Amino acid sequence: MRRMGIALQLYTLREPLAEDFKGTVRRVAEIGYEGVEFAGYGGLSAEEMKRLLEETGLRAVGSHVSLKALRDNLQGEIAYAKTIGAGTIACPWLPVEQYQTEEAWTSLFKELESIGAECRKHGIVFCYHNHAFEFEQRVGGQFVFDALYGSTSPDSVQVEMDVCWVHRAGQDPLAYIARYAGRLPLVHFKDYAPTEDGTFYTKELGRGIVPLADVLKASSDAGAEWLVVEQDNCRDNPPIVSVANSFNWLREHYLAKL
Repeated sequence: MRRMGIALQLYTLREPLAEDFKGTVRRVAEIGYEGVEFAGYGGLSAEEMKRLLEETGLRAVGSHVSLKALRDNLQGEIAYAKTIGAGTIACPWLPVEQYQTEEAWTSLFKELESIGAECRKHGIVFCYHNHAFEFEQRVGGQFVFDALYGSTSPDSVQVEMDVCWVHRAGQDPLAYIARYAGRLPLVHFKDYAPTEDGTFYTKELGRGIVPLADVLKASSDAGAEWLVVEQDNCRDNPPIVSVANSFNWLREHYLAKL
């Protein structure tokens, strides 16, 4: 299996980060993660963040940036990403209530193409990160997920696939990974378990129902560059313990087998 980098989406640690941003990032490096994907910068300037990354040896894999911020301050977001050496900017979420018609989705696809083209001019890869709702609505007879990538160019919009949400939407993450091979630099590597009331919650790696071993192979075959560990909510253990446990799962089931 081809070697992919292992990063952490820092949204997982939003609570300890709010208390001690720099100390928490240092702990991520001590656990063994090679990179981080940001979901906010804790009030640090780009130069301060660059120094923290240099100190810890962590790579800035990318940043989740809201659609509002992309609209209001795209150049500022690009400049920050370039300063810290982040390779990607990803749109992580949409105000779904604004996208209930095919016309609204079509307009958004054009906007994402434009944002991605501007990022590309500055050497930044622009991605879209999915949830489940992209498989609950259709545009032109296709799931929104597929319509989005069919309406945008790979040069401008790449795939950051969250395999947990694909699975939760009732789709096969292995088939979707293969479908977007070559356009999939980042895979959100995440597990979950259903609950008795029909809801679900994310789990530490290996403690849910996502076929993670198969996802590893499929991601490698598809050319993914980074596995980005994420746990939306850590119910079983404190967040820092959960991300350590997930890294240990990857050490045993991935790194030890390379």
